[in-house]
Amino acid sequence: MSDLDDEAFFARPAPQVNPIATIVKHLAGNLLSRWTDFLTTDGEKPTRNRDGEFLLTPDDTRAHLMHQWNRGWDALLNTAGALTDADLDKTITIRGEPHTVYQALIRALTHVAYHTGQILYLVRLLNPTAHWQTIAPGQSAAHHPNYRQPPA
Repeated sequence: MSDLDDEAFFARPAPQVNPIATIVKHLAGNLLSRWTDFLTTDGEKPTRNRDGEFLLTPDDTRAHLMHQWNRGWDALLNTAGALTDADLDKTITIRGEPHTVYQALIRALTHVAYHTGQILYLVRLLNPTAHWQTIAPGQSAAHHPNYRQPPA
């Protein structure tokens, strides 16, 4: 996202395509709701306005959205970092539905991966010269010349 200016960050590529700003707002809201008081309260907090996460308002500046994004990631990383092996089989709820902690982690991983993929695709669409988050196409051999060779 750092490879985009504000215009691209808020750009809607097509009528039915969310801009990156909206995906950031949604994922931030999801992460904050799910990972705050994770083991003790439902993952869908009464204060969350999921539908509102898909509407950009004048208050949704890039700085504000990125602050919320960082708060959501901090909630996830702090909570996940504090979990123990004994916690994995505990039951938590998301929208009143029971999940083991392990299931909730997998659910979160797939949700985050989905939206992260959307963001990365949109960054590439909006700025084709953006730096690659992975090895750029055609650069595998240069990245690690012996990656196909068995270890010695």
